[in-house]
Amino acid sequence: MFENFTRTEIKTSGARIVTVYGGKGPPLLLMHGNPFSHLSWHKFAPRLAEQFTVVATDLRGYGDSEKPPGGADHSNYSFRAMAQDQVEVMAALGHERFYAAGHDRGARVLHRMCLDHPRKVVRAAILDIIPQHHLLNNVTRAWGTFSWHWFFMIQPYDFPERLMSAEPDYFIEKKLAKTAQGLSFFDPRALAEYKRYFRNLATVHAMCEDYRATHGVDLDMDTKDFEAGRKIACPVLRAGLTEVLVTGIEMRWIKVRARPIGMPANPAAAPFDVVPMMTNRKKKVITISLMKQLPRPYLPGLRSP
Repeated sequence: MFENFTRTEIKTSGARIVTVYGGKGPPLLLMHGNPFSHLSWHKFAPRLAEQFTVVATDLRGYGDSEKPPGGADHSNYSFRAMAQDQVEVMAALGHERFYAAGHDRGARVLHRMCLDHPRKVVRAAILDIIPQHHLLNNVTRAWGTFSWHWFFMIQPYDFPERLMSAEPDYFIEKKLAKTAQGLSFFDPRALAEYKRYFRNLATVHAMCEDYRATHGVDLDMDTKDFEAGRKIACPVLRAGLTEVLVTGIEMRWIKVRARPIGMPANPAAAPFDVVPMMTNRKKKVITISLMKQLPRPYLPGLRSP
């Protein structure tokens, strides 16, 4: 996986970040979700590299990146801290401004990056999320049932860590097989790596710290931004979750909306063909084309409050 890419580790002000990069063209940063790593982009990163200089990282705490202490308020795993890592990684590679795409947790990092570093991100592709400020202020039974791990992983140390680490392979398989597709769309090599990461107690703890920060310092930051009317200023493409990411929610957090895509956007979920994030050099617009439809939504039963 990631043949013809260069793998390195870049030390930021807060963590050592595993980074792979390759290709040619304008820089494009790819950020993964939970419980993954940069490997979640392996199916189409080589195709992106035909038109972009692709940079894919392991977020702090994930994969083989460093796992610093979370701190008393877990702020070392806030989306602000993770975004700062990514900005410093791109700067270390010579990219002061760049395109960026994030899935799941990576999309939340990108959301915060666009607010904290508005001059860094040229265009943003935000995949499969609703901002946590809306989610946590509008919890539904359907979402709480499907996304049970949000509430389990925030419990005080070390209760979730011990239970998750008791049978780590079982936990990963159970968490990743929540849809009708099960584990079928995961490359066995990538799935083996996700299991390897999860057998490391430090990784499990870091993931819990990530979610604890979301319910604490991240929500506090988002509340201040929401009350101040701050929005993402750069053009945003959002993909996935059409049933829940309705315009009324969307326009509370972005100013300029690119063409929405109403299909699941999990980079791993690829029984469909993906022709992603191809830049129209004249208009400088990121687009995604999903060629085949999944048989059911990525998040079944989820509805907007």
